[in-house]
Formats: sequence, C-alpha cells, structure tokens
Amino acid sequence: MPDGLQNKVIFQQVAELLQNARQQVLRTVNSTMTITYFEIGRIIVEEEQNGKDRAEYGKRLLKGLSQQLTKEFGKGFSIRNLEQIRQFYMTFSKSETLSRILQIQKAQTVSAEFKSQKTQSVSAKFDKVDYQTLSSFFKLTFSHYIFLMRIEDEKERRFYKIEAEKHNWSVRELKRQYDTALYTRLALSRDKEGILKLSEEGQIIEKPKDIIKDPYILEFLGLPELNQYSESQLEEEIINKLEHFLLELGHGFTFVARQERITFDDKHFRIDLVFYNRILRCFVLIDLKIGELKHQDLGQMQMYVNYYDREMRLEDENKTIGIVLCQNKSEAVVKYTLPENNEQIFASKYKTVLPSVEVLKELLESNNI
Repeated sequence: MPDGLQNKVIFQQVAELLQNARQQVLRTVNSTMTITYFEIGRIIVEEEQNGKDRAEYGKRLLKGLSQQLTKEFGKGFSIRNLEQIRQFYMTFSKSETLSRILQIQKAQTVSAEFKSQKTQSVSAKFDKVDYQTLSSFFKLTFSHYIFLMRIEDEKERRFYKIEAEKHNWSVRELKRQYDTALYTRLALSRDKEGILKLSEEGQIIEKPKDIIKDPYILEFLGLPELNQYSESQLEEEIINKLEHFLLELGHGFTFVARQERITFDDKHFRIDLVFYNRILRCFVLIDLKIGELKHQDLGQMQMYVNYYDREMRLEDENKTIGIVLCQNKSEAVVKYTLPENNEQIFASKYKTVLPSVEVLKELLESNNI
C-alpha cells in the first residue's frame, strides 16, 4: 500500500477514535450535570418541606442559595435557574424507575444521625446515589428536560423522552416533533392499550399502519398554503429538504428514487418518490397530489403497488406500501375505493404551514382515524 494511502487510512482511524472519545466525554459531562441538577433539586425540595411557611421560606432559600452559588461558581445559578432545577426534580422524581432510589434517599433523610450532622448528610447521601440507575434514566441533556417539563400530560411526556433518546433528537428537533403533535397524530389511530404502549415504549413499528401519519406536517419546505405551486415544485422542495422529510416520515426510511419510471405494454408511468423501510422490510411508494384526492389517484397507486409487488419485491421482503399525499380528501372516497381489508394503500393530508394548536386539533378530529 502506498505511503500516502496508508497515512490516510491511519488518519481516518485515529480521527474516528478521537471523535468517538469527544462524544463519549460530552455524553458523560451531560449525564453528570443532569444527575447533579436532579440532586440539587432534591435537596432544595426537601429543605423547603422543612420550613414552617413553605412558600415564603422557599423564596428566601432560593434567593440566598442563588447569591451564594453565583459568588462561588459564577453564572448559571439565578433564582429562575434554581426554580427550574427544583421543578426538574419534582417532575421526574415521580417516575417508577426512580422510585426505588428515592425511597432509599428518603430513609436516609429521616435518620437521626443525619439530622444532627447536616453538612455530612448531604455529601454522604450524594456519594451513595445509585449513579448507574440515574444515568440509565437521564440520557438527554438538561436542556431537553427543561423542554419536556412543559408537557403536562405524563404519558405524552414519556413518549417524547423515549423518542428523543432512541433517535438522538436535538432540542430543536424535539421541539418540532412536539409542535407538530407527533404523539397526538400517532395516538389517534390507537386504542387505550395502544396509547399506553406508546407512552411506555415509544413508536413501535410492526405493521404498515404504524408508519402512517395523517396529516404530515411539511412546514420546513417553506411553501405557501395555497395552490400556487405545482406537484413538481412540491417534489423538488422535498428532495431539497430530504433529511427533514425523512424525519417527518418516521423511523427506518431510506430514500431510493424520484420519478421512478415503470413500463409495460409500451406505456410509461412515473412514481414520484420511492423509499424503503428497513424495519418493515418493504418498499414505500409516495405520490404527491395538489388539491382534492380523486378515486383515480388511489387506483393509480394500487397499480404502482401491484407492479412493485410482482416485479420488484424479493421473496423475503414484505408487501409494498403506497401513500398518496394530498391537500384534501374525502374519507368516503377513500373508504369505498379501497377494499375493507386494505393494509397497503393509504391517503394522508399534508400541511405546508405549521397549523396553530387549535387548527391542528380540529384537523386531527376531522380525520376521525
């Protein structure tokens, strides 16, 4: 092997090791700081509960603690930040996963020995915290948890926590998924048992319907919510923002082709977008439609799906899925065009502007999934 090529290979190996090391250090620092904030929150809450006038005592405690910590450690310990740290503990200490740890800590706090030696009790308890268990629970940055605390529904909060952990969402992506009501869009197609499973395990993909959303939120395309753009322009913007579109599609999607041509009987047809889902192990075909969905659109997608199943699909792969994305649709047209046992063809609306919470709720309810 030439020296230049050998040096390049060695450089890539060393660079990969250093990048992995940096990421590991960053994860360790984030985890340590999050656990530390959790413990600080616990100390504040337990101290506040010892005060006679809890409200007034709590204000004085945070003000004095803020002044002392800022003097000793610098920025980051304003009264507002300490209030968030306290709320962080109060929100996530209710988790069943942490209940065992908290019971141990509570037993330590009521000990007469620790009461008489307060300074020692803090360090002693802190040293005995089950860091391994806490680290396995707190996998995100503190900024993630600050955002998650705003979600009042505990099931919904658990869902976003699990999804952010599994897919390494940034705070920005977490916020976008919440703003586009991902949990609600998925929950509406599930029964009570399915919703509970969603909050305990996140999105689990086992069958075609599990990957379907209605509506799809495509605000990242920057297109107006009017018919002023063509289907080809819509497709072009999706390709330009493919990474964002893949995130909106969900887990396991890989881009295959655009304007895929299929030919039979000297007739040519083009499928707008072709993807492959690694989890379901099947092709996913997407056709883009401006305006109202027509029954012919579903019939055309059925033809595409049949072709892929018979000509493109391998023996060990599952049946092809077809999704028609449209601006508007009649549920009756969908219902009576597709067979009752349909598990392959789906029609979903898309929105190119992020709807308000009220509009989104109305839209979801009108779909009656």
